Amino acid sequence: MRGSAVLCVLLLSLAWLGPAWGAEGGGEDGEAVVTEEEEEDEEDEVLSDDLEEEDGVLVLHEHNFARALREHRLLLVEFYAPWCGHCRRLAPEFAHAAAVLRNGSEAVRLGKVDAVAQVALSAEFHIEAFPTLKFFRDGNRTHPTAYSGRMDAEGIVRWVQRRAGPSATLLHDADTAAAFVSAQDIAVVGFFKDLRGEAARAFYEVAAEVVDVVFGVAEAEELFEVYGLLADTVCLFKKFDEGRTDFPVDPERGLDVAELTQLIRVHSLQLVMDFSNETSSQIFGAKIPHHMLLFLNTSVAEQQALRDEFRAAAGTFRGEVLFVVVDVDGYGASVLPFFGLKPSDAPTLRFIKMENNRKYRMEADAFSATAVSSFVRAVLDGKVKPQLLSAEPPEDWNTRPVKVLVGKTFEQVAFDETKNVFVKFYAPWCTHCQEMAAAWEELGERYKDHEDIVIAEMDATANELENITISGYPTLHYFPAGPGRKMVEYRSSRDVETFSKFLENGGKLPEEPPTVSKAPGNSTETPSPSGTAEAREEL
Repeated sequence: MRGSAVLCVLLLSLAWLGPAWGAEGGGEDGEAVVTEEEEEDEEDEVLSDDLEEEDGVLVLHEHNFARALREHRLLLVEFYAPWCGHCRRLAPEFAHAAAVLRNGSEAVRLGKVDAVAQVALSAEFHIEAFPTLKFFRDGNRTHPTAYSGRMDAEGIVRWVQRRAGPSATLLHDADTAAAFVSAQDIAVVGFFKDLRGEAARAFYEVAAEVVDVVFGVAEAEELFEVYGLLADTVCLFKKFDEGRTDFPVDPERGLDVAELTQLIRVHSLQLVMDFSNETSSQIFGAKIPHHMLLFLNTSVAEQQALRDEFRAAAGTFRGEVLFVVVDVDGYGASVLPFFGLKPSDAPTLRFIKMENNRKYRMEADAFSATAVSSFVRAVLDGKVKPQLLSAEPPEDWNTRPVKVLVGKTFEQVAFDETKNVFVKFYAPWCTHCQEMAAAWEELGERYKDHEDIVIAEMDATANELENITISGYPTLHYFPAGPGRKMVEYRSSRDVETFSKFLENGGKLPEEPPTVSKAPGNSTETPSPSGTAEAREEL
């Protein structure tokens, strides 16, 4: 849902706001009095299969869902929770997309389901996080397509339109093809001898998924000759770098959808990207596993000159490492704290692994193409240790009810074998974290005099740990006393009473026992499942 892995400190936070419902009544005991007639009216309303709308979006529930599928051949449905911050932010974008699609020629409707109230539909479609969007075609209820586009109106419209009509434009002759290619900054054309063959079908599948690029197809022999092709080939045309990149179809293996998708994403990017509001979605959408960053002040000529050497090093690592220039005096200024940098530190270089946000730096910055290439290769070969951020501990960090941990003090506190330590990893900008702050402080007050229980917190945007990666905010981990460096992730209700029950039961809840794993030791670096430090909104 959504922001930028290498710059995850900027990702949107969520708001855990539970709806408070009240009732007033005129009964003897203050309870609401509902007449039998009203009960019947309410029951009739609930059971109705009428299709009602809010802001142009169909309001769906278990009684009208089947009708919506019957009446609308193409239906994109958002499963949301009323308290979900992401869902609230998506709502106006979703409504705008619905209006655009209604005004167009596409026979597509958008609908929404309150997944908290509609338990049966949530279970049927395996809704585990909010918002979840699913696309239904031709009334097929059993195999909807998971939405994979951007969470804004333009992204939703593009994604739906690509699936509503032909995903690629048929190019009949040389003039048509030339006009198609020249009209776009980036265009992908599949040249196939047989447009009904397996390779062409795979190409159409890729075209349906990569909605930010226009696709064309051609089978005319004339076009093979014009573009110098002898066999099935996918060509990416672009108005930068080398201008054209060809991906021949392997006659034995055919066309692999995942492989071609990634190749298109990679080669649609400039060899060296400037980080900006306009390019951020491209940079992170390409899913290139590593990024090499040059931080500079673009208004300083001497620093700008470093780009040439940086670019010279980039070609060797294309597809494996994305080279990015970050202007410390422009759009990139806001991400400097994530790397522990100040504008005055420019020019400087950093390498980041996207899977776990591990950052690497040279012992002394050297900007020649040879030096940059050697450093990148050394990191990829595991010969460079990551740089771990740590703030300085406050003077009173250990006297507060909630202990304030930083990178350099975490180890001694969390793995104290005489203490049971409950730690909240948070981000200062995270609304979820702000919502539960009072409860965490109250928990600290409740246990401040317990000899063997420590309540602590750590700003995970300013502090990093060698073998524990925080991939969502807030994340709560319990480190039980005793040997073994054990760690328990807490994944239940975020209120003082449930926290207390968890602690009093030795780090477990009877209703939902957490998964216990052994925390990795200092000697090894354990890969993390995600490098995206964003708030989670799960069931």
